[in-house]
Amino acid sequence: MPRPLGELEDAVMTRVWQWNRPVTVREVLEDLQQERSIAYTTVMTVMDNLHQKGWVRREAEGRAYRYTAVSTRAAYSAALMNEAWSTSDNPAAALVAFFGMMSAEQREALRDAVRIVQHDDEAAEAADAAGAAGAAGPTAPPAPPAPSEGDSGARTEGPGR
Repeated sequence: MPRPLGELEDAVMTRVWQWNRPVTVREVLEDLQQERSIAYTTVMTVMDNLHQKGWVRREAEGRAYRYTAVSTRAAYSAALMNEAWSTSDNPAAALVAFFGMMSAEQREALRDAVRIVQHDDEAAEAADAAGAAGAAGPTAPPAPPAPSEGDSGARTEGPGR
C-alpha cells in the first residue's frame, strides 16, 4: 500500500481525479493558483513524483506531458482504510470506533455498500454452485428400454455384439 499523499500531491491528484481526463501541468498550475501562489516548476515536480510513484501515467504531447490517474480516488481511499485497519491490534474495536465517528449519511452509505457486497457474494455463490453442478459431469445414461413382448431380450444386432 503506498504512503498517503502529501498535501500538495493530494491537491494535484484531486484535480486529476475530478477532471477525469488527461491534464497538463499548466492546467493544474492555473487551477491551483486560484487558491495559492505556486510555481510551474513546483507543480511539474509534484506531477513527476506522482508519475514515479505510480499514481499517474503520462504521454508526451509536444514538449509537455498529459497526465492521467492510474486509479480512482475511491480505490485510494479504500487502500488507506484497509491499511489502517489491517495494522490494528484489535480490528473489531477499530471498526467500532470508526463507525462511531461516522455521520448518519456515512453509515447509510456503509449499509448500502454492505448490501451490494452481500448481493455480489450471493451471486458468486450461486454461480459457483451452478458451475459445480455442471462440473460433476453428465448424469448416468438412461437405462435401455425394457424388452417388448416376443423379444427374448437377447440382442445380436449392433456393433460389438
